Amino acid sequence: MFEKLQKEVVTLLKSEGGKDSKLLAICKLLKSSVPYYDWVGFYFKNGDKRELKLGPYAGAPTDHTIIPFGKGICGQVAESNKNFVVPDVQAQDNYIACSITVKSEIVVPLFKDGENIGQIDIDSNTPDPFTSEDERFLEFVNREVAKIL
Repeated sequence: MFEKLQKEVVTLLKSEGGKDSKLLAICKLLKSSVPYYDWVGFYFKNGDKRELKLGPYAGAPTDHTIIPFGKGICGQVAESNKNFVVPDVQAQDNYIACSITVKSEIVVPLFKDGENIGQIDIDSNTPDPFTSEDERFLEFVNREVAKIL
């Protein structure tokens, strides 16, 4: 599944259109193609501020359009520069609940020229679905996305 999706991601990123439309297309592709990806979005560093700003996403609307560094899973990844896989969001002290249906989350940082400029964030309504394959795939997605930023 991920091998086929890698090709589709590359094709989308080479298509016509602006950066945001391409990122939105990726979010929609991942959400519709991976059964346990229930919300897919990008957060980006908000200028010089120590906060993340919501970019394109696919899924239910969220109130979390700005996330301070260190807050929640996304804010922790902004500081750690490392992938964060959360098998059970209820077990996390520093978790920002987006929806009561979310059971797990994966966040993978997005680097451009060695700097963490954002991340891809995926919520799942399935408990503990994410594997190392998801991590490798999302790292690939972010490497490809960085090429258009």
